[in-house]
Amino acid sequence: MYPMICLFLIQLSNSDLVQPIVIAHRGASGYAVEHTEASKGMAHAQGANYLEQDVVMSRDQQFIVSHDITMEETTDVESRYPDRARPDGRFYFADFDWTEIQQLQMHDRTGRGSSDPALPNRFPGSGGQRVLRLTDEISLIQGWNQTTGKDTGLYIELKSPAFHKKEFGLSMGQELLSLLARHGIEGSESRCFIQCFEPDELVELFDRLHCQLPLVQLLGKQVSEEEVMRIARYAKGIGPSLELIAERDSNGTVKSTGLVEFARSARLFVHPYTVRKGVQPRWSKSMDETHKVILEQIKVDGFFTDYPDLGRQAVANAAKANR
Repeated sequence: MYPMICLFLIQLSNSDLVQPIVIAHRGASGYAVEHTEASKGMAHAQGANYLEQDVVMSRDQQFIVSHDITMEETTDVESRYPDRARPDGRFYFADFDWTEIQQLQMHDRTGRGSSDPALPNRFPGSGGQRVLRLTDEISLIQGWNQTTGKDTGLYIELKSPAFHKKEFGLSMGQELLSLLARHGIEGSESRCFIQCFEPDELVELFDRLHCQLPLVQLLGKQVSEEEVMRIARYAKGIGPSLELIAERDSNGTVKSTGLVEFARSARLFVHPYTVRKGVQPRWSKSMDETHKVILEQIKVDGFFTDYPDLGRQAVANAAKANR
């Protein structure tokens, strides 16, 4: 009888008692310019469990915190270095050294020619915010954790590893693991996820580099149960867009697409992206509905949000509703 009770308690602790994690999408990017120190500091103060770091590489192979491999969407590079664009008219981090990148100021995403759904012109100004290196952001978070007693983790996305391998002839994942090790982040107990859209990079991290940190396969399109099982060989979780996990049927009822159930059967956690005020998935009519579906109905293991404070409140509300 005793082993059966223990098994029940373990199962309960893994589902009903462990609350979903709140992941600050590019920081508190609903309140401050994305990936700035202001955005990350606010997200940390609002109680996000993890802060997201999208990373690209500079010409001198520094990890830069940016969602894009190009610069004009979020910095003043066009006015600062007007003659440094490639023939396609874009300004690439890969063409600039860190000393040059430090001269740039961040601003809100312009939305010009971008498929990113972030809303432009939400903030009156950047407040002189500078681009961050990953090593500096890690030091900031570790310092904030020390002074506040929190244990806020890192959630790092490798952006376009194939592009960087072509540019520099290196493994982005290997370089990242070396940097993290210098900060004491390398064991499975470390509060750090690594996510990527490119499966080849995650497979290399798992098979060749023997990465002990949990790997997350990002998904931008629907996948089959068989594909989810293949992902489970190298990853611990999936990060699908909100569009992929639910749908509204002809009767107006919101229901799961089955992707979360596929993941559960493969023992993968699910961390969908991104809860926003201005842009909802097609199956939702409001941010409140989005929160209720993912937390009370589908019961994901965590989620990315532009509003960490509202995310934490939604988790608390869901915990009360699910009692």
